[in-house]
Amino acid sequence: MNGHATGTFDITNWTDLTTEEKAGATFGRNHIAKTFHGDLVGTSTTEILTIVTPEGPAAYVGVEHFEGTLHGRKGTFALQHSAASHNGEQWMKWQIVPTSGTGELAGLTGEGTIRAEDGHHYLLDYTLPDA
Repeated sequence: MNGHATGTFDITNWTDLTTEEKAGATFGRNHIAKTFHGDLVGTSTTEILTIVTPEGPAAYVGVEHFEGTLHGRKGTFALQHSAASHNGEQWMKWQIVPTSGTGELAGLTGEGTIRAEDGHHYLLDYTLPDA
């Protein structure tokens, strides 16, 4: 079954774990907790590695563990993040880690985007084996 999920999420906790200043950039590691609304309902924890330069461009990579429901199907899965910004443009992408789905989300694959305007909005295109 192919699906399309949309909605929003709230960042409920952001903890800076480490920060290191290097020539031309600041590197960081952060732990984030989120609550999802819409077609995804549940919570997640995320670990990200960030880089910020004095000129403003920034990027991050990370992994996220989601627990909840996707269109009413209960389970867990992991997401891989990549994001960057430059010249006022920002892109944030995520991909479901293959074979990470459990419960009714076993076999889940897909990818999507995040938009951070007036809150955090997600889009996830996915494939899930028929039950």
